[in-house]
Amino acid sequence: MDIALTITKEEVAGKVPVTVLHLHGWLDARSEEFLLATAREAYDAGARFLLINLAEVEALTSAGMRALQKVYRLFTAEQERFKIVRVKLCNAPLQVYNVLGVTGFLQNIPNYETQQSALDSFEE
Repeated sequence: MDIALTITKEEVAGKVPVTVLHLHGWLDARSEEFLLATAREAYDAGARFLLINLAEVEALTSAGMRALQKVYRLFTAEQERFKIVRVKLCNAPLQVYNVLGVTGFLQNIPNYETQQSALDSFEE
């Protein structure tokens, strides 16, 4: 079993342009900085809406949750919190979804069952 995290990126034009990061592997302490660097690179290139596809995430640790929180803070200005949702998740496997739910992450960063439903939900 390969636990290394790989990330593929795609740009999707909808109501607003959305950058989609497809994660494959373990989101943990070893991959935390990789996710942050990838998100920072997208933000610096002009992305303002981000969808993180968790369909292929095999494990999510506390370091992985910390990385997701940092990505949320990068994309969401303090004055916009609770007004505009700029970071969303989709396709979280059951074990990952349960961790996100128990820890309260889904209160700020919503998860959608499909990539398309998440993309359709973005608006300025």
